[in-house]
Amino acid sequence: MTGQTLLATAERLADILAAENAALAAMDLPRAAALLPAKRESAEALLAVRCIAVDATALRARIDACGQRLSSLAEENRRLLDRALSVQARVIGVIARRERARQARAYGTHGGLVAPTRPPAIAISARA
Repeated sequence: MTGQTLLATAERLADILAAENAALAAMDLPRAAALLPAKRESAEALLAVRCIAVDATALRARIDACGQRLSSLAEENRRLLDRALSVQARVIGVIARRERARQARAYGTHGGLVAPTRPPAIAISARA
């Protein structure tokens, strides 16, 4: 892999992370999730590079700058994913509580809302 190819691969991953971060910041989880295959593919392509010698000073500077951008984007991505998971958990909790409350309501024989009834209590005695 040449230095140019390495830089292009890293920039592609950075662009995908930036797009995912924008989607996460907007809480557009379907759009963020749709970027996962491209993000995974780009990350794997970048990880496939073990060591590359870059002689050109200008190219080295661009690769370093891209590495710093990737680091910053990855940290923001982690923070935004944590936030999205937290919000999702809260939303699920609200829905679950609402459903439990809905199921606790009962309707009488005339269609009116009535308090839920408890099953009849059964007394059990150990004495015969």
